[in-house]
Amino acid sequence: MRPESLVDDHTIYACVMGSRAFGLATDSSDTDRRGVFLAPTPLFWRFEKPPTHVEGPAEEQFSWELERFCELALRANPNILECLHSPLVEHADATGRELLSLREAFLSRKVHETFTRYAHGQRRRLDADVRSHGAPRWKHAMHLLRLLSTARDLLRTGTLTIDVGEEREPLLAVKRGEVPWPEVEVRMTRLAREAEEATRRSPLPEEPDRRRIEDFLIRTRRASALQPDPYDEAVQGVVRGGGVGQR
Repeated sequence: MRPESLVDDHTIYACVMGSRAFGLATDSSDTDRRGVFLAPTPLFWRFEKPPTHVEGPAEEQFSWELERFCELALRANPNILECLHSPLVEHADATGRELLSLREAFLSRKVHETFTRYAHGQRRRLDADVRSHGAPRWKHAMHLLRLLSTARDLLRTGTLTIDVGEEREPLLAVKRGEVPWPEVEVRMTRLAREAEEATRRSPLPEEPDRRRIEDFLIRTRRASALQPDPYDEAVQGVVRGGGVGQR
């Protein structure tokens, strides 16, 4: 089975991410699409396993197999958690809707560590740009401020909201280079400190609800195992069409 077929035929959840989901889109913004597909269980019985992720088939499109997606979400991967909370959902079947109903089960205080680690990596790149070119990449600076603010608010409230709302114009001013870098640095430092303070009294649990997520995955795999093997169907189609054993 072609990887693209897994996306085309077995996607359970699809959404728009990036600037459009964050409320930061402008006329030049791309449309980043992300999704989750459920590889049919019979494919895992073969030596060649289905892929954990697929890039495409459309431009700016990326999808994860359900198990890989859940593993990353349980680790509090920022990109994955935000994907689960996109306000721009394009598709969700019954399994996808159940996945969305479980999104709070993935949240824990681990988000402080993972969001902060990602933010530190981005900050080092910005500092390197300033040393080399005298200015940061302002778009990256904007998104780092957004990430730090998202992490702080998540830790404070226990709810992940990725649309920036009223912060849209101040953040776009940073993207346009209208805010001096020292001021941006002050904002970043303040947001990081506030996120750390929020962690100590956060309503989030210490750990995600791994058992609940695993129960969902097992039930989903079992239900898929009862469906016909798509590989066998594809082979039979080739045989009927004269693609095998013909000269």
